[in-house]
Amino acid sequence: MNEEQFKQALHEKGMDLTSTQLQQFKKYFELLVEWNEKMNLTAITDEASVYLKHFFDSISASFYEDFTGSFSVCDVGAGAGFPSIPLKICFPNLKVTIVDSLNKRIQFLTHLSKELQLTNVHFVHSRAEDFGQNKDYREQYDIVTARAVARLSVLSELCVPLVKVGGRFIAMKAASASDELKDAKKALNILGSEKSAEYSFLLPIENSERTLYVFSKTKSTPKRYPRKPGIPNKTPII
Repeated sequence: MNEEQFKQALHEKGMDLTSTQLQQFKKYFELLVEWNEKMNLTAITDEASVYLKHFFDSISASFYEDFTGSFSVCDVGAGAGFPSIPLKICFPNLKVTIVDSLNKRIQFLTHLSKELQLTNVHFVHSRAEDFGQNKDYREQYDIVTARAVARLSVLSELCVPLVKVGGRFIAMKAASASDELKDAKKALNILGSEKSAEYSFLLPIENSERTLYVFSKTKSTPKRYPRKPGIPNKTPII
């Protein structure tokens, strides 16, 4: 997917990017490749794949769910900024917080946001488990999102505690997501959320499967969750 195809594919979804936004994506790609030579940010570095598998794929959540308001968004384990930075470029009103356990990635994202002149972005170097127990962040976000971070049974324990009651947890998954959903049912219920929507679609050009799960936060998460770092991964709630 080259820049023109990217622009056209978004136009077909009712999203017309300005020249400034297209320039931001171009700069994003250049900085990603430049920094990737110094640190491991992504295995995907050719332009066509970055535009399709990182940029377009990240934005795909907005084809199904509303991102047009001044929502507070927390992206857990965003790595090189996916999906929240592409969403922020498309929807400048979003207030974005990214939490990542690797300080080098936080340094990259801080530099990136300055270069792209993004406002209302906040980066936190922390394990997601510790972050979710911090009263400054716990149950503070309208939308919490994560893409390809962990299985849903684990991911829900890292993400749901951050969602406000009435807010949304949006999990972006590839194929075989239905198995993950079954395994995560108990965790999602204990943590205070329930599935409100599910969308399946194919990524253009390569036709790879994608599933988007949306969970509504219906009640406050019990204080003991998330548990200490490493425990959700070792012993998920199942």
